Amino acid sequence: MPVMSDRWIRRMATDHAMIDPFVETQKRDGVISYGLSSYGYDARCADAFKVFTNVDAAIVDPKDFDPKSFVDRKTDVCIIPPNSFALARTVEYFRVPRDVLVICLGKSTYARCGLIVNVTPLEPGWEGHVTLEISNTTPLPAKVYAGEGIVQLLFLEGPRPEVTYRDRKGKYQGQKGITLPRV
Repeated sequence: MPVMSDRWIRRMATDHAMIDPFVETQKRDGVISYGLSSYGYDARCADAFKVFTNVDAAIVDPKDFDPKSFVDRKTDVCIIPPNSFALARTVEYFRVPRDVLVICLGKSTYARCGLIVNVTPLEPGWEGHVTLEISNTTPLPAKVYAGEGIVQLLFLEGPRPEVTYRDRKGKYQGQKGITLPRV
């Protein structure tokens, strides 16, 4: 299962709308880098955030998630409180080919500041905005910048699976914006 290069990513993004909008070169002057790299694509964080709060003493339950667990913020810079958590989404909308698995890793700039970005793999046939799970593991408030890089995506091509995420009508198929847990 080879990792795909910039040439393949560019072709799939421009000819098959795999990444929209697509930034063909890596942008890095004065920002956390984003765009096409040698063997991946650095996606940007959008300006909408859901920051965990415990104002209403809610319990986090993935089977019965209470949206009041979050405070919504639309901002260019989101402050995540110490030892807290936020959801965001990518600027880019992704359409994963049926013979590709995408692995998302948090960018090292944020990791070196104690911010961990978790994203589960993007399965063959999945499409949507990627919901980003951001944990501030530090005892200090931390900034996340909208419009700048937050995760790197690696594209792995393999033999075509019998059933894709689209085929089985996965619950997060076609998600737009920040998507909360579903059962």
